[in-house]
Amino acid sequence: MLLAKRKLRIETERLTLRPPVHSDFRAWSALRLESRDFLTKWEPTWASDHLSRKSFTNRVYWAQRSVTSGSALPLFLFRRSDEVLVGAITLDNIRRGPAQAGTLGYWTGERFARSGFMREAAAAVVHHAFTRLDLSRIEAACLPENAASRGLLESSGFKYEGVAQSYLQIDGRWRTHVLYAALRSDRRGRTETG
Repeated sequence: MLLAKRKLRIETERLTLRPPVHSDFRAWSALRLESRDFLTKWEPTWASDHLSRKSFTNRVYWAQRSVTSGSALPLFLFRRSDEVLVGAITLDNIRRGPAQAGTLGYWTGERFARSGFMREAAAAVVHHAFTRLDLSRIEAACLPENAASRGLLESSGFKYEGVAQSYLQIDGRWRTHVLYAALRSDRRGRTETG
């Protein structure tokens, strides 16, 4: 993994993860549009201008400010073989001080689902968060019926922690979520002494 002075870039076996830039607009809007039905049942309701260039420009500026301030790490996922955008992953709500924690969120285009790209990206971001950002805890939440997301989290070392009632508005309704977390030094369930 590489972290240049002001250019964040994480490389995995098949992916390059980096913050969005203005020239990503067409690829992002096309992938989001073609995956709309696949994504909207798991996401907050899209604003009427969700796919507009202005909305994307605001997203890019937010990403730049977030990386600079250390409050979030919004990354686009590009397949290294052909530089095609496959999705995005964000480590958001980074809290310093006694918490040293952040919240993971992600999405992938429908045609790239179930290909292992997001598992690869999640592993890279969690590793980066623990080794480069010195975080201690990464949290994630998903709808209970989202079997793919639950499977991704569980296979990525996240452990189930409970349920949060009316946690987020998804597709226009307050929805209960299941909560997961990965810890840098995970000792949950271990019983060795000494």
